[in-house]
Amino acid sequence: MDILNENVSKASPKTSKPGMSIGGKVLIAATGGVGLGLSIVCASFVAPAFRRICLPYVPATTEQIQNVLSFLPRNTGGKLLDIGSGDGRIVVAAAQHNKALKTDGVELNPWLVYYSRLAALRNGVSKQASFFRRDLWKFNIKDYNYVVIFGVEQMMQDLEHKLIAECPHDAQIIACRFPLPNMEHVKIIEDGVNTVWFYKMDKINENS
Repeated sequence: MDILNENVSKASPKTSKPGMSIGGKVLIAATGGVGLGLSIVCASFVAPAFRRICLPYVPATTEQIQNVLSFLPRNTGGKLLDIGSGDGRIVVAAAQHNKALKTDGVELNPWLVYYSRLAALRNGVSKQASFFRRDLWKFNIKDYNYVVIFGVEQMMQDLEHKLIAECPHDAQIIACRFPLPNMEHVKIIEDGVNTVWFYKMDKINENS
């Protein structure tokens, strides 16, 4: 009987389940890492939709950029701020347009801020152009001679109050896509979705 059992044991060895290969584990880890990274990046773009006033990322068109630049001086110094600067194309273009102008952008999305800084470096204006990751409502604009706005209709009223309260009396405002609701513009370039309104704070102060 013992010999029989021994023969049966030898004839039918236990089969073990093959383990996952190292390559498979690496693939799963890499896929999970990519998924997590994409979730973090996408969250920065989706988060504004949950704010009281949503300022979505919509890149400026070539026509809009040219319309904005038409209101900026060529060789006069000063400071420019782009509110909701997105990927930084207005700030970079303004710096290239006027080498004497210090250009800044304020943007809440960290990935767009990083991209903007890289764009400034790539275009040779990194010493002239700066980008700040801040809430635009808490960012002080009192030191800027030129303010560019790419806003949405819902925010223009509140933004107008901020401009009146903080901008210097000689500041010039360039609004794209939507006008300021109560200020009277000095000039306008009517170009459909690329329309740009130009305001002067000293004219506003005279009329108030």
